[in-house]
Amino acid sequence: MPTPTAYFEKRFVPLSEAKIGVMTHAFNYGTAVFEGVRGNWNEARGELYLFKLPEHVRRIRQSAKIMRLAISLDEDEMVELISDLVRRNGYREDVYVRPIVYKSSEQIGLRIHNLDDDFLVYVAPFGAYLDPDAGVRCMTSSWRRIDDTMIPARAKVTGLYVNNALAKTEAQLAGFDEAILLNADGHVSEGSGENIVLLRDGRLVSPPPQDNILEGITLDTALQIAGEELGLEVERRTVDRSELYIADEIFMTGTAAHVTPVTEVDRLPIGDGRPGEMSVELQRRYFAAITGELPRYRDWLTPIYSGAAVGAQS
Repeated sequence: MPTPTAYFEKRFVPLSEAKIGVMTHAFNYGTAVFEGVRGNWNEARGELYLFKLPEHVRRIRQSAKIMRLAISLDEDEMVELISDLVRRNGYREDVYVRPIVYKSSEQIGLRIHNLDDDFLVYVAPFGAYLDPDAGVRCMTSSWRRIDDTMIPARAKVTGLYVNNALAKTEAQLAGFDEAILLNADGHVSEGSGENIVLLRDGRLVSPPPQDNILEGITLDTALQIAGEELGLEVERRTVDRSELYIADEIFMTGTAAHVTPVTEVDRLPIGDGRPGEMSVELQRRYFAAITGELPRYRDWLTPIYSGAAVGAQS
């Protein structure tokens, strides 16, 4: 097995040597942005597929722009560098790739201008984040989702995720699997690390970006598959808390969570309290897509070991 490797300070180094100083601005003030990119292992093909890598690169660049972070590489260079790093690590299992753009200056002071910026990436094995088979039990958190006028909600800013961590911890200490955050207006926003989708009367409903959700890549993917494969209509609109309780089904989407059914909210069962039929079928098709088993969606995937374009594979 190759030595775990990271990209740090513009070179590939052993992961154990990729260290920042205690005075690093991003460490002290949360002045960094990040992405999570899934690599999904297909045992039969002997291939690791990175899911929608260009889209994740595009989103971290958008987050960086909002936070006044400069990236010296262009999009294509970032895609190639990340692919190269994953290949160097040689994992034959599901992985999680974490690119970070951060304020690297070792300076004390509350600002995001006149500071140095840097880019790092690391890779780690990563299995199921939430239970995809049993589904998850959720509670509505007492913590409210951050507003875009406080910290940019559509940017994956490291400091912002204190909000999510507080909600997740509250839920787990109360005996639940996951939290659902409402926004400042009291409307459903998202989970601690997932977008939320309801099934009501044969139609999928999901909160819109203006309710301070992260503009989810997995969310858009799941909704596309639901429309093209299952023939479901999609509505993006504000959702009230009580609407969660009467949904026919609920599922969560995210890079870590994939597509995960919700079986309970605030101790009220969703449907019959088991993963819903539509959610399970959508989950099945999503997993088939991200592991290269659905030919029509292979252009979403970056193969790591074959060196060939995905569309050229059988």
